[in-house]
Amino acid sequence: MSQLTHFDAQGQAHMVDVASKASTQRRAIATGRIHMLPATLALIESGTAKKGDVLGIARVAAIMGAKRTSELIPLCHPLALTHVSVEFAILHAATDPQAQDGVRCTVTVETMGPTGVEMEALTAVQLALLTIYDMCKAVDRGMTMTDITLLEKHGGKSGSFVNR
Repeated sequence: MSQLTHFDAQGQAHMVDVASKASTQRRAIATGRIHMLPATLALIESGTAKKGDVLGIARVAAIMGAKRTSELIPLCHPLALTHVSVEFAILHAATDPQAQDGVRCTVTVETMGPTGVEMEALTAVQLALLTIYDMCKAVDRGMTMTDITLLEKHGGKSGSFVNR
């Protein structure tokens, strides 16, 4: 790995200058899970959670989070995103011995620009999971968010990264 890029020669934090970098198609995919009680998962699946459509609201939160990442993470560049997709998978321990009851969220973010969208994808996943927590906390305060991970990034000078 190269040196940390968010510090100048004197060790002071700064926003990386991307003015001379070529604009290229950039894409990042991130994932994460939230584990919960089986009864909580049943509420999500049935659509009967008190606050409404949990996954629908979490999808909107993920998209909003991707769009506002530069406002949340101090040295991130504001980016003009060209695409954000959010997918959810319901995880059942009863049918998959490797799984815990919960939801997996996977987000793909794309842009055409001089810097990547990894932070936007990771932020979007976390916002989706936090929204699920917020909407279901009245019935399950013990939910746990885990495995927030960058799966892939493509584009730019450093090329592709696949974390599988």
